[in-house]
Formats: sequence, structure tokens, C-alpha cells
Amino acid sequence: MTTITAELHNRTKKKPIKGMMDNVMEQFYSAADHIELHPNIRKILSITNNEIIVHFPVKMDNGDVEVFTGYRVQHNNALGPYKGGLRYHPTVDIDAARALAMWMTWKSSLAGLPYGGGKGGIQLDPSKYSAGELERITRRFTFALGDNIGPEHDIPAPDINTNSQTMAWIADTYMSTRPPAERTANQHVVTGKPDGSGGLEGRDRATGYGVFLNIKFWAARNNESLSNKKFIVQGFGNVGYWASHFLEKNGAKLVAVQDAFGSIRNTNGINVDDLFNYTQVNNGSIVGFPEAFDLDNEKFFTSECDICIPAALGNQITRTNAPKIKARLIAEGANGPTNVEGEKILIDRGITIIPDILCNSGGVIGSYFEWLQNRNGELWQLSEVMSKLDKKMKESFDKVYDFSEKERIDLRKAAYCIAIKRIEKAYVQRGIFP
Repeated sequence: MTTITAELHNRTKKKPIKGMMDNVMEQFYSAADHIELHPNIRKILSITNNEIIVHFPVKMDNGDVEVFTGYRVQHNNALGPYKGGLRYHPTVDIDAARALAMWMTWKSSLAGLPYGGGKGGIQLDPSKYSAGELERITRRFTFALGDNIGPEHDIPAPDINTNSQTMAWIADTYMSTRPPAERTANQHVVTGKPDGSGGLEGRDRATGYGVFLNIKFWAARNNESLSNKKFIVQGFGNVGYWASHFLEKNGAKLVAVQDAFGSIRNTNGINVDDLFNYTQVNNGSIVGFPEAFDLDNEKFFTSECDICIPAALGNQITRTNAPKIKARLIAEGANGPTNVEGEKILIDRGITIIPDILCNSGGVIGSYFEWLQNRNGELWQLSEVMSKLDKKMKESFDKVYDFSEKERIDLRKAAYCIAIKRIEKAYVQRGIFP
């Protein structure tokens, strides 16, 4: 996945834009108020269970040693093991990890999975390191985390700037630290692994396919067709590409894209696979794609379109650019791309937002399938995976959409209410130790 420069976070001079932690807490409290969440459970869910910070040295290719800081925040495990990605990015810090871990708790609960929420990563820019250095960094980070992760305790997955290779390194390192008799039984310590190392066929497209499905379900609920719908995508990594791929296959037209390097536009349409192939030989960048024109970053969200898919980092749609967005639908491929202030403006303008904990939950659902596959010693075919994902996503979308209409609230609050009520039920049934 990709992101744009930090300028979107710093344009206002009157007051700072709220951070992700501020956003997730405001969203949580709003939903908790709506369902009249028990005060004691509100206290529990408003804080994290564990916060792990590790500092570890790694020898670079030139012989120098660098010390890195890694994070793993475990928010809640009332429903099952902690589950969530690891990202390698300069913006990784404890507050970001807290917010993302909380979102994972709500996301897993909403999807009906036996998981809690966790998140973490390393504060670094991976483009500055060789493949060998990244492998050593990853293995040393895994060793530093030790028993804070485990297949029945906390199960990491890929996120921004991490991938199946990263997960393979983590799995191998973790299994190497186990007693010989237990090593093969710990393969599901991570998900998102390569196909040949216990990975799930189709896991690479699960998140983007889930974004597409939510858009498809929304269109059906509104008696609309995706044919000739214009859409824009921020972030043309794994999520952005696959969401675009499936939308194009269903007749929609990609007209603008933004990534870390710049923005491009073509109102006549941008061929998704041609753009993807171009990025593979252009250091991952969309800039310079011959079948599109350069676009000022400031004008990306003002592009004429029906659907906007923010699939980069958090806090990209704010009070600054929300009034200028022309899309009728925001489908959140990223975690927390719309902050609270920006969302209020969009809702007041009648723009629908499919919230992140619903829209991009295909990733964690796919991870659950991989975890089950490893746990049971099975191998699932791609067609089976996609069929199961389609069914699971439809169940979640219908629950949220129906609850939203019944309660006359927006989709995000509806999704939060459903997710939090499931966790509340677990606490009520089990009680609180001691």
C-alpha cells in the first residue's frame, strides 16, 4: 500500500487536525452512548490490554548497527486471540498502534470472527533498506517480541509496506524458537504467508475484493449498476489495485489515482492492469504513466467521480478537503482514512461512507480462513475461498445496512454498535475475573 505526503495533516492553521486515536475514541463513545453500553464494559474497552515496545539492534550491510523501535498493541481479546497487521512506516508510533488495534477489535467482532484486536509495526522507511537488511530487521523484531505473539495468542498479518515475504520470515523465526516437536504446529502464528508456505490462495486480493463487494452491495441496495460508474483511488498498492481490478471487471471506470509519488487522471478511463504493470517497472510509482495526465495532489479529491476509495493511510479526508469531494460514496479501503470532522461534513452533504471496519474487513476474514486452513491441516481452492468471502461479507453488510436504516444512523455508527454489542454480550455471559 502507499500514501501521500504529510501535508494533508498540516494544512490548517487554526487548530490541529485530530489524530487517529482521537477519532477512534470519539467513534467508540458515540456508538457506546447509542447502545447504552454498560459503564464497566465501557471502561474496559476504552483502554488497551497490553502495549509492547521493543528496541533492538540490527547490523546493516555496511557493518554499522542501527537500533530500531517496534510496537505491538493488544487491545482486547474477549472474543479470541489478538489479530492485526504489522506495518513498516515512519508514522508508526504507540498512538497509531493503539488506534489501529482498537479498530481491529471492532472489525473482527463485526465480521463475527473469534478474534480480538492487535496492531503494531516498526518505525522505519523500508525504501531505505536492502532486502537483506529488511529480513534481518524482521527476524530480530520477531525474536524481540518473543511470546507476545503466538498462534493462539496474537496473530500478526501484513499491512502497509509488509507482505507475504515478511510474514514468511516471521513464521520461520518464530517456529525456529519453538521446541522441535512444536515447530510445524506453529505455522499459523501469522497469516498472509506465501502460498507455498502455508498461505491461503486468494489472500492477496481478499481486502480489495471485500472493498469491491461492499460497493457492489451498496449499489444493489440503491438499485444502481456499477457499469460506467467513475471511481478514484488513493493508494495503488494491494488494496487499491484489487478493488480497482474487480470494479473495472464490473464495468466501472477508474479516472484518477494518487500514491506516495503523485497523482494522475484520465477522464476517459485508466486501464487498471496497464497501470499496475507500469508500476512494476517504475519503482512502484504511478507517476509518468503514459495513458494519463499528471494531476496536482491538492486536486485529487476534487476529481469528478461517483465513488472515492481512500486506500492509503489514516486522516486523509479532513475538514479541509471534505467540502470539495464530489463522490456520492466513500468506500474506506484504508484504516481510518476519514477523520471525525471530515465525516460530519460528508454526512451533512448527503455522501455515504462505507466504514473501514466493514469495507476493508475482507483482509481479516481471509486471514481467519488461512488460520483455519493451517490449524486443520487443509488446503482450500481459490474458488472456495472467494465464495466463502462473498458470503461472509454479504452477511456483515446486510447487518450493518439494516441496523443503520432501523436506527436511522450512519453506517459507521451502525457498524460500531453491532461490533461493541457482541463484545458486551461476551463479558455479560462470562463475567469479569475475579
